[in-house]
Amino acid sequence: MVEPQTDRTASISAILRELCADPNAEITVGQIVRRFGRRAFGAVLFLFSTPNLLPLPPGSSTVLGAPLVLLAPQVAIGVQAPWIPKSVASRRIKGSALAATFGRMLPVVERAERFSRPRLSFLFGPVGDRLIGLVCTLLALILILPIFGANMLPAAAVGVLSLSLVQRDGVLALIGYLLAAASAGVLVLMAGAAVLSVQKLLHLFGAA
Repeated sequence: MVEPQTDRTASISAILRELCADPNAEITVGQIVRRFGRRAFGAVLFLFSTPNLLPLPPGSSTVLGAPLVLLAPQVAIGVQAPWIPKSVASRRIKGSALAATFGRMLPVVERAERFSRPRLSFLFGPVGDRLIGLVCTLLALILILPIFGANMLPAAAVGVLSLSLVQRDGVLALIGYLLAAASAGVLVLMAGAAVLSVQKLLHLFGAA
């Protein structure tokens, strides 16, 4: 596949639709990252987080969360362009696989793009972008944990926060922060329930 040229004016949904257009084509991860240009951080975080919102085989969230753990800290420390290992950058992905993953997400992304716009700009910049990177890093660490049912909210939070980075939309950023807080709350509740269950089991075995 010929590597497409970077277009700074193209929307994320337009680029995704282009990447999914030819099911027989192949493109490397590195080419995908370069295709998004200066928006690569937000776009690639979005790319790896949103598939977790779809029904996927067990263990998929761990695989998809690994690139997030690599990329989100780079946003947190203020790296200007994504760094990915050569072994990952050279990995090829078929257009059919991209289409299967993102075909169902494209209408949602297009609607979000239509209603989003640059606003509440004080939430971005050197400090704001790094805060988003830090939150996404913590959420990515949750995503790679094999906890059944605990992936949807963190994935949604990373997806919304990463889209806010691309669109520079502070309203989306605030929604992402709320989803992140909800994710933390659910995780605490699940941890508490697990501890309580273990305590009950120990009590039952102790009484036996």
